[in-house]
Amino acid sequence: MIFDDLRAIQIRHGFLPKAELESLSQRTQTPLYQIHSVASFYPHFHLAAPPKADLRVCADMSCHLNGASELRSALQSSFANSRPEDVQIRDVSCLGRCDHAPAISLNDYIFTDVTASVAEQLTRVALRGEVLQDLHHEPPSVVCKSDPYAGPAAAGEKYSVTRTLVQTLNWDGVIASLKESELRGMGGAGFPTSLKWDLVRKQPDPVKYVVCNADESEPGTIKDRFILTHIPHLVIEGMIIAGLVTGAQKGILYIRHEYHAQEEILRTEIARCYAERLLGKNILGSALAFDLEVFVSPGGYICGEETALIEAIEGRRAEPRNKPPFPVQAGLFQKPTVLNNVETFANVPQILARGIEWFKSQGQGGSRGLKFVGVSGHVVNPGIFEVPSGIPMREVLFKYAGGIRGGRTLKAFAPSGPSSGYLPASMVDVRLDFKALADAGSMLGSGAIVVCDDTTCMLDMALNAVRFYRNESCGKCVPCRVGSQKMVDLLARWTQGALSESHYRADLALLDELSLAMGLSSICGLGQIVPAPIQSVLKHFRTEIDAHVLKGQCPSGICFTNAPRSVETQRVGIRP
Repeated sequence: MIFDDLRAIQIRHGFLPKAELESLSQRTQTPLYQIHSVASFYPHFHLAAPPKADLRVCADMSCHLNGASELRSALQSSFANSRPEDVQIRDVSCLGRCDHAPAISLNDYIFTDVTASVAEQLTRVALRGEVLQDLHHEPPSVVCKSDPYAGPAAAGEKYSVTRTLVQTLNWDGVIASLKESELRGMGGAGFPTSLKWDLVRKQPDPVKYVVCNADESEPGTIKDRFILTHIPHLVIEGMIIAGLVTGAQKGILYIRHEYHAQEEILRTEIARCYAERLLGKNILGSALAFDLEVFVSPGGYICGEETALIEAIEGRRAEPRNKPPFPVQAGLFQKPTVLNNVETFANVPQILARGIEWFKSQGQGGSRGLKFVGVSGHVVNPGIFEVPSGIPMREVLFKYAGGIRGGRTLKAFAPSGPSSGYLPASMVDVRLDFKALADAGSMLGSGAIVVCDDTTCMLDMALNAVRFYRNESCGKCVPCRVGSQKMVDLLARWTQGALSESHYRADLALLDELSLAMGLSSICGLGQIVPAPIQSVLKHFRTEIDAHVLKGQCPSGICFTNAPRSVETQRVGIRP
């Protein structure tokens, strides 16, 4: 409940005054240091009065590729003579609007596709104290092929799988179907869903939980926003089914705080489920029970890590736990917990409603099912697409996303944001499949495809990605906290001038040592994948890096020009 109290204070004052925190401490009998520890960790909370116009420019991957650095520089020039209490302009970590880059946050309202002139006008509106309102670009309704309750082949009324399951109590059948379907976690890890549910189901503890991770915060990752907008009933039904099958009676849908519209959509749908007795006690007149609530994240990419997310729900700093034990044994409040992401839960009803053969038939080349992908960067039509699993990446980029913008040629693409690293254009025929991308030295991950044209400096993109991880490290473990900073320093030096060959060799040895140490000893996946962007660029674009380091030349003309994007800056989101 600490987050509700902190949000209430911030709504009243615009920040968290010291006296209010002291009063909260006394009222709840919570040590002040503990309250301050939580409040100082999350970027959503302000410990000092914010300026009249708190302007934050997203500068991660997709926005970076679409002029965010130039946008920030132009705004800094426009408001160069403003007082700090009036205007502050800073970077912010990914806002989840990669298909409408560049994006800004102004006093916690998000605006997309912004130009410098539009951003300046909005800032002046805020300075005058007038009302701001963020804009949403999602179409009013979309029929998804994965929705068994929509379209000409509809299986029936919504939640029909739940209605049937309440009558049959066929928990074994659900587990068997999910196992045969080979449904895997769609949040990035790819863990078999049936195995996770069965492990929780077999735990002797009578208290269990179901948690949905809707905190997609990695640059390029936008598919869950789309799913929650257009097929929220499938996500909720997937969670209900998980609760019934495993014996959990409580579910929590954890959503990032930037998704205001999706939060309201979910609350409306959940209320409808309670009204129709699909949630709560005595579901559909049975002895079964399952309650579901929405938990709004107080912010931070690290919250996407499953145990950090659990820590946040419990009212603490989102610092990952050591594993084992795993959440299936000791998750939320140390109870067995099913924790899957949005797309995974949405897949469950379609498999059970339409059958395993239908699910198999939707993929290509031996892959199964449909896959939501978000495509952003240098493409004609950035957006979220529902495509067959196993489809060649070339078809995704050139058929669905319309090809490379401005008639340029493809240079590189990240199959799943910075954590997947970058692949060269020569590998564009790789299939959208767990194994195919792993064999290519990358990963399917969350399906966050970020596209770079031939004007892109790949060293600049590697630095941008590593800097994101540095900023979003929770700081709990030394390998991640120190290693990510050292890696940023090293890459920043490479973008700023020529080195001797001996210094270059020393840097490469240090980079390999850092990569190994972080991969072996970081507590969670964040620290382990920090090296992925630069290691992939070294593998596929080595001549480009050699040109920077040994010759002081940037083939793309981006570095060594005093351009804003080459300047190393401190970013909003760094954990204290």
